[in-house]
Parts: sequence; structure tokens; C-alpha cells
Amino acid sequence: MVQGTGLVLLVDDEPPMLRALARILRPDGHRLLTAERLEQVGEALVEPALDAVLLDLRFGPHDGRELLARVKRERPEVEVIVVTGHASVESAVDCMRAGAFDYVEKPFPDEPRVRLTVQRAIERRRLVSRNHELERELGAREAGATPTLIGASPAMRALQRSLASLRHNESTVLIQGESGTGKELVAAALHAASPRRGGPFVPVDCGALPESIIESELFGHQRGAFTGAVGAPGLFRLASGGTLFLDEIGEIPLAVQAKLLRALQTREVRPLGGGAALPVDIRVIGATNRDLTEMVAAGRFRRDLFYRLDVVRLALPPLRERGEDVPLLAQHFLEKHRRPDSPVLGFEPEALAALAARDWPGNVRELENAIESALALARGERLSARDFTLAPARAAATARAAEESLPLSLDAYEHAALVRALRECSGDASQAARRLGIGRSTFYRRLARLGVAIARRDEPNVPNAPAHRAR
Repeated sequence: MVQGTGLVLLVDDEPPMLRALARILRPDGHRLLTAERLEQVGEALVEPALDAVLLDLRFGPHDGRELLARVKRERPEVEVIVVTGHASVESAVDCMRAGAFDYVEKPFPDEPRVRLTVQRAIERRRLVSRNHELERELGAREAGATPTLIGASPAMRALQRSLASLRHNESTVLIQGESGTGKELVAAALHAASPRRGGPFVPVDCGALPESIIESELFGHQRGAFTGAVGAPGLFRLASGGTLFLDEIGEIPLAVQAKLLRALQTREVRPLGGGAALPVDIRVIGATNRDLTEMVAAGRFRRDLFYRLDVVRLALPPLRERGEDVPLLAQHFLEKHRRPDSPVLGFEPEALAALAARDWPGNVRELENAIESALALARGERLSARDFTLAPARAAATARAAEESLPLSLDAYEHAALVRALRECSGDASQAARRLGIGRSTFYRRLARLGVAIARRDEPNVPNAPAHRAR
């Protein structure tokens, strides 16, 4: 039954009652202190490791409620369990209002309940203390200049060392990693630690920009440059003095790639409809979840632009390769999404074990969504495995087997992902794109390139499945 032992103070002026409590609690391994007089209570309250107090409401000539108030005043983090031989709803309510955790009735007819109540009090004290520690840590992170990457795995420590070595560097950086691994967070950390931290950090999801407007969004346009154009500076100029983060840079069309290369080389942009080139003072950080070297070989990404971007490369590990970081991330997201009135303070051990055992194909983003969803429905003090709607491990193994049966081709894997997303989203392209972590326009471009057609609304919403294209 016992999840962890604690230091418990037993307060009663009757030695037989103290011996009875000690007999009940000692098998669970708790360290016990006893107090038969008021001065002994004061001596025990200075113990920094004190977790819980069992306090008899009839403590000699003293009023137990006053002593309860003293304990909560001097050690508010210590949980108090009231011991009474006159259990009633009125006395229990009064004690709870005064800060008691629970009460037990003597002469202890239900010994398992006594043990369980003490254990729950100790666990609550530990959870509250841990919660306060995390709040202080998160407050320090928010007050600091640099966003903190959470994780103690070897892969994350290596990434943190790389970021530290780039603190005073303004080189172009290419971040590679699967969707949901935190590429934008890394880019923001690079910016916050750089000499440009006083300037703007401008993120843009290149995959979410329709091909028809991506050039004007990046480089700006003059009034009248096209129908309805009212004039805009463009993201390059908006990021002047700071950092421009180009997420999913592999989705930029080839025609725009040439202009992007020129802007990086000359540090100038030429707005659509404008004559003169305009200088820009920015640092560019690119990110992608695709293999740009494969795209270069296939002629879908400019080689010269790739070398211009690939000055410093950072590879973000997927969450399945750093399972030891899952409990840290889970606690972080619990604190991030927990409402002030939520009773949830932590996790049951089996819940953390279940979370750490998953592959998390959606990576950190999927884990965060799972924690937020569980919090919305939870009612207890600790999230259990039942609070999560997690696919069984057998389904994950089946998915891996299906992947291994595909041809060793990027197009084959991409085709399978598109078809699966559409099928699971009942043909809703917008929802499928969000699930894959890409923009809808990028999703449609990939469908067209791979020859995947979507049925009309009056047809079954299941995509066709043509043979994988040869590379």
C-alpha cells in the first residue's frame, strides 16, 4: 500500500493512544515522533522533514482546534489529521475549515483507513511542495531572457550545450526535426541568447502560406502591385534588427527559393511592384521536418540555398528517443495547463510509466495535448492512466510493422501518411493537415504531387491509393 514513507508526529496526552497509533503506523516504515506535552509539540514542529501530524482534539487542558491553528500557522505545508473519539459531521467540518487534511476516529476501529489517511496526507504534502518548487522554477524561466528547453536526457544535454556555444553567434542556423519536437522553441532560445535579443523574433510557417502569396508575405509589396494590394512591408523588413524564423522552409516553391537566396546573400529585398531594393538587417533561422539533402538530390530544393542555410545545423531528437524526459515534460505541461481551481497536483506512478512507454509520433506537441485533455476531465488529485485516452502498445507495434512493409522511399512514406490522415479525419483535408502539422495549402500540394485524389462530398470520403511512384 505504501508509496513512500514520511516523518509523522503523534500528539496525544494518553500514552496508550500513542502506543496504539505507533503500532498501526510502524509497519509502513514511517519515522514517528511523539508528543504528550505542549512543549514537545513545539520542539517537533521545527523538524524540516515533518510531513504530517496526528492531533487528538482532546489534548489535556488544551483546545485541539487552537493547536491545529498553531500547526497550520507555523508549518502551513504540513498536513494535520485530527484524532477524535467524538466523531461528528460538525466537528469534522470545523476541523476541515481550520485546515485539517482529514480526521480518524479512536480507538481506531478501522486500522487500514488510519494507515491510508496518513499515506494520503504524506503524498499530498510532497505533491504540494513539488508544485511550489515547479512554480518557482517556471517563474524563474519566464523572468529569464532565454527560453528553457526541458529535458535531462543525453540528447537534450547535447542540444543545450550546442545552444550555449551559439550564444554570441549570428550565423544562419538550420534546425531539423520531426513535427512537434519544438523547433520554434529552439529558434526562440537562439534569438533570446543572441546579440539580437532586443529586436523582434518573427516566426512564419512557410507551409501554411499559399504559393500565390508567399513571395509578397516574405518580401512585401507596393500598393497596386496586384489586385487588391494596399502595400505591406513583408516579414523580412518586419524582422529588421532581430531574427526571422522560417519554419518548414522545405515547403517554399522553387521560384521563391531563388529570391530567398538572393535576399540572404545581399541582405536586401525587393517588394513586389517596387523598383529599388531595400536593405534588411536580420538573422535567419530555418527549420524543416524533411531531409533537405534528399530534396536537393530530387531537384525540389536549390542546392545553393541549402548550403546558404546549412551553416550551423541542429538536430532535434524525437520524443521516442528520450523517454526519460517524458515525466519532466508531463509535469511542465500539467503546471502550464492546470487551472487555479483544479484539484490535480501530479501523476500516479503508473500513469507516468504509461506515458514514458509510448512512441509519441506527434512528439512533444502530442504529449502536451494529451496532458491538457486529461486535465480537462480529471477529478482526483493525481492523474491516473485511466485519465488518458492512449492507444494500446499493440496498436503502436502494428503501425511500426506496417511502416516496415513500405518500400524504402520517402514518397511511399509520405503517401501513406497522407492517406492515413485523410482516412482518420473522414476526408476532411483541413483537419488532416492540422494532424500532420502542416498548412492546408502544403497538404494539397503534396496530394497533387503524389497523385492522391480526394473524393467529392457526394462520394465516400476515402482517398484513392495509387501505386507508389518510383523514385
